Amino acid sequence: MPEGHTIHRAALDQRKMLAGKVLTVTSPQGRFSAGAEELSGQTCTAIEAYGKHLLYHFQLGSALHIHLGLYGQFRTAKAPPSEPRGAVRVRLLSDTHVVDINGPNTCEILDQAGLNALTNRIGPDVLREDADPEKAWAKIKASRVSIGQLLMDQSVIAGIGNIYRTEILWRQKLHPKLPGKSLDRTSFNRIWADAVALLQLGVKHNSIITVEKMAKSKSRYRERVNIFAKETCPACRSEIRKFEMAARRVFSCNTCQVPPEI
Repeated sequence: MPEGHTIHRAALDQRKMLAGKVLTVTSPQGRFSAGAEELSGQTCTAIEAYGKHLLYHFQLGSALHIHLGLYGQFRTAKAPPSEPRGAVRVRLLSDTHVVDINGPNTCEILDQAGLNALTNRIGPDVLREDADPEKAWAKIKASRVSIGQLLMDQSVIAGIGNIYRTEILWRQKLHPKLPGKSLDRTSFNRIWADAVALLQLGVKHNSIITVEKMAKSKSRYRERVNIFAKETCPACRSEIRKFEMAARRVFSCNTCQVPPEI
């Protein structure tokens, strides 16, 4: 599933293609035909990201809400468009560009009440200027759940996925199993600041980068990481421990990240 930097980068790129323009909206796949007809012919007034959610705002007050999930993806190209590739749920066409959205987990039109409900259930997004870290801290300090799980909970902090979760906790020398209530405020502040810096870097390079001066990865995502999916710790050369937490893979170094006494 794309992490928050990917969605913010998509918003940044697509604003140049679609925002302020009258769009032709279609559903080549056919599963969003009614919604596409409602939006088509309106001006797209803004495009913004909230964590892993992308919102296209339209002139009559409604918004197209997209959450890619595990398998969704964006395809962009200059106009005129070619034939759709695969099952394109939504095609957004301006006078200059086309954006195809394939296989999103969520594709819906929201009115203002729906927008409010969505944004109210999403935690503060580290990449947004209006993010309030106090809201995240209040939930974390009151929770017995592990910090590893809390960082992946989009109602606590929005935008952090499995790779960033692993890398941030290693960089801050915090074990994923540490209960949220055992985290001190200084450590939380470091987590928040590191998340902001790393995800901003991810937006800039359109890639997850958590380590300096390392050759680009050959994987499809081009990550440059410290311990995620690695065998040994780059700091102490200890073996990286792998385990599951809420059905997701977790990586940690028990030397650099001392396990809590639970």
